[in-house]
Amino acid sequence: MTRGIVSAPQPEAVEAGADALRNGGNAVDAAIACALVQTAVDPLMCGIAGFGSMHLYLAQRKKHLLLDFHGRAPALAREDMWSDVIVREAEDGFGFILEDHVNDIGYGAITTPMTLRAFDAALKRFGTMTLGELIEPAIAYAEDGFMVRPHVNYFWHLAERGGKAPHSMRLTENPEARRIYVKDDGSLHALGESVRNPDMAETYRRIARDGADAFYTGSIAGQIIADMEANGGLLTREDLAGVAAQDAAPLWGAYRGYRVATNRPPGGGVMILQMLNILEQFDLAAMGHNSPEYISAVSEAMKMATLDKDVHLGDPRFIDIPLDRLISKEHAGELAARIKRGEKTHVPRFNPGGEESKDTTHVCTADADGNCVSLTHSLGMPSGVVTPGLGFMYNGCMAVFDPRPGRTGSIQPGKSRFTAMCPTIVFKEDDPYLVIGAPGATFITMGVLQGILNVIDFGMNAQEAVQAPRFCATSDVIDITNRITRATQSQLEARGYTVRRSPLSYHFAGVHALRRCDDGWDGGADPGRDGMAMSV
Repeated sequence: MTRGIVSAPQPEAVEAGADALRNGGNAVDAAIACALVQTAVDPLMCGIAGFGSMHLYLAQRKKHLLLDFHGRAPALAREDMWSDVIVREAEDGFGFILEDHVNDIGYGAITTPMTLRAFDAALKRFGTMTLGELIEPAIAYAEDGFMVRPHVNYFWHLAERGGKAPHSMRLTENPEARRIYVKDDGSLHALGESVRNPDMAETYRRIARDGADAFYTGSIAGQIIADMEANGGLLTREDLAGVAAQDAAPLWGAYRGYRVATNRPPGGGVMILQMLNILEQFDLAAMGHNSPEYISAVSEAMKMATLDKDVHLGDPRFIDIPLDRLISKEHAGELAARIKRGEKTHVPRFNPGGEESKDTTHVCTADADGNCVSLTHSLGMPSGVVTPGLGFMYNGCMAVFDPRPGRTGSIQPGKSRFTAMCPTIVFKEDDPYLVIGAPGATFITMGVLQGILNVIDFGMNAQEAVQAPRFCATSDVIDITNRITRATQSQLEARGYTVRRSPLSYHFAGVHALRRCDDGWDGGADPGRDGMAMSV
């Protein structure tokens, strides 16, 4: 590596990030170039009308911060507006299924679109290149077309358990989305076929020419609001004009002598620190990687963190979060003692059933000057809405708010909902050692946790760490990938666990990471997400 390294789930995006480094850009430029291409080649996973969390360690400028750009409930949203149409809560606690998918599909699902403003702010403050320069590769993919890759094809045809809208609805219900993603014979574009989006290309050209303000207060904003008003959307002109990314100091913890920096609520970094604190009190390496004893202990830590999340975590501007207690070693010691006594944590759900959509993507970058970026951005669950002539899809994040009034995650105007996004940097003494993050809804924290454990406790490199078989416990069920042995499953079941085997070999988040080694950095890209790592 002479200039830097990039890891992400899409090869096209990785190439764009690498080109930015090759052209003299820094890690921030590379991350934004990569992320913008992701919006064009993975348009249901992310977009300029999405949200996210960006972790920046800028060695040259002596800056270390998080840019929080979680979407917020529009001003017209009301706490009780869906309280009478609840069907059930998702099994992993990440969202609710309502009658007619009113919170999930369509104009009512949209929260404030934050992503473009955050990208623009990051570049103006910390980059060396402009938004207009870095959006050019994304324009080309939108104009000329991107190839449908295996994970894109899988995701477009996925039907979630438990009543969530099938993903094909997000491509077919809205006439403009249908025009882009559905062929003349009524079928979706298939594996290896090319999808063109000239309207997105033209919108991106307008942004390149007029800047991000065109989207939030200018001509594009006018088209957005006209569409919302014509179709009963909650988003207003004032919501758009008020969008701004927020600075936050990293949330710090420690694990086996390493310093761990992650994001604050409404992101999921609290869960990472809490689980590491619990697991630090076990000799995981002696248990053996993915042994029944190891999976049992880690799964109990996952369930405990999930339970605390369900009760306590949300938007700190609206609720009081006992942050110091949640990430304290004392609290972790009490929870670890319960695991050692053989207790099993129960995670209650409101009429449980079904998985949650995993519509997110991630970027890790590092450059030769010591700058690092871990960026997670998403549409949450894409709303399926495309404004005529604009080409991009809006987020569908209202689905994750709790439609029951008076709860931690209840709907309130201007409020962000909890997400498991946890872009994390692990430090060895004062230097970044591991840059890691993932897409995957509530699976994100569980995947990132296992990536960290794989590196620190088991000495894996970045690629080994992200491709090792994973498991997940966000309810009373332990979900395992198909590469965890059946003998291990049988032993877990003998311990009294309900174990559910996925048909997928790579699942439970799509972890991407960079690890500092003796001669620079090595990179890892989750094989289940079609991506790669590339040094420049």
